[in-house]
Amino acid sequence: MTVKKVVLAYSGGLDTSVILHWLRDVYDCEIVTFTADLGQGGEVEEARAKAEAAGIKEIYIEDLREEFVRDYVFPMFRANALYEGIYLLGTSIARPLIAKRQIEIALETGADAVSHGATGKGNDQVRFELGYYAFKPDIKVIAPWREWDLNSRTKLLAFARDHNIPVPAEKRNAPPYSMDANLLHTSYEGNVLEDPWQPYEESMFTRSVAPEAAPDVPEIIEIDFEQGDPVSVNGKKLSPAALLEALNTLGGKHGVGRIDIVENRYVGMKSRGVYETPGGTILLEARRSVESLTLDRGAAHLKDELMPRYAELIYNGYWWSPEREMLQAAIDHSQQRVTGTAKVKLYKGCATVIGRKSPNSLYNSDIATFEEDTAYDQRDAAGFIRLNALRFRLNPR
Repeated sequence: MTVKKVVLAYSGGLDTSVILHWLRDVYDCEIVTFTADLGQGGEVEEARAKAEAAGIKEIYIEDLREEFVRDYVFPMFRANALYEGIYLLGTSIARPLIAKRQIEIALETGADAVSHGATGKGNDQVRFELGYYAFKPDIKVIAPWREWDLNSRTKLLAFARDHNIPVPAEKRNAPPYSMDANLLHTSYEGNVLEDPWQPYEESMFTRSVAPEAAPDVPEIIEIDFEQGDPVSVNGKKLSPAALLEALNTLGGKHGVGRIDIVENRYVGMKSRGVYETPGGTILLEARRSVESLTLDRGAAHLKDELMPRYAELIYNGYWWSPEREMLQAAIDHSQQRVTGTAKVKLYKGCATVIGRKSPNSLYNSDIATFEEDTAYDQRDAAGFIRLNALRFRLNPR
């Protein structure tokens, strides 16, 4: 394959730094680096410095935090999406945005190819490439992990040494955790986690304290929602990114949002991952509590039936598919009445809803009360039960 110019999704880490030099060696092409700031922290500016040191002339560093939360995280949360009942999809939901912007940069710069650092064993290769082809069907894709022979950490380090690629001292010895971070979560894989029986190391975590080390006094917060999306915390209006960041701080302080799971990758293997999602965990509990007041039973139950399919589409990389967009339209329609406030207690790793209210509440205390009322005739239940039992009575055990 002949390539003139390639846009590389570049983090500045060991893998993509090696890929940058490898692309020059193998394809002898111009390279554009693209680093998306999705809230991962200081490594964004480090990536710029490394790309400049490598002689890259076209360097894209873009702050996409607001777009990420507003147009990807929040729509996903309207579905209350959990993959395999537990994973909040923090890595999965970031890939469609990166892929879309990468193709846009390719069109802006006249590049005929794009490249990523995902391995041939993981889900991200699918997520990136389905996004690429959705926006430019004829784009050339270079996936080095599926091409090169640098299939071990030892070979990567040797390549880095031979090409004068700086490697931090802490990464020269024991293999580090494989980490991915953005405003929604931080993920950890590899190292000791490759043994699913072995407990994780507390020193691994970056954005939350251990629940047992969290404050001994609970903290009560309130989150306001408008048509399914959070808009303020404790009465303070915040932008989508600022709101999620505020919830991350609150949740991290109280040890909220850690999970340790074995998940089923799209490519077929099982993988163990540990995730920190403090703000997202609070948000999920709060959202569901407001929905419990405002959604009709049929709509709420249908949403819960659709959710596993929706979550699987995102996990497998089908954000840009017609079926995800179709589901999104139904989900968004259901959110028109989801306006209200959730009161959440944060304490020792738990986010517990202790109150909820809404101007659109379908809860009627006059009907639900255990005291005497005139709104509900309990004798009506007898006929209701007999009608529902008719098929049992016609076919007794």
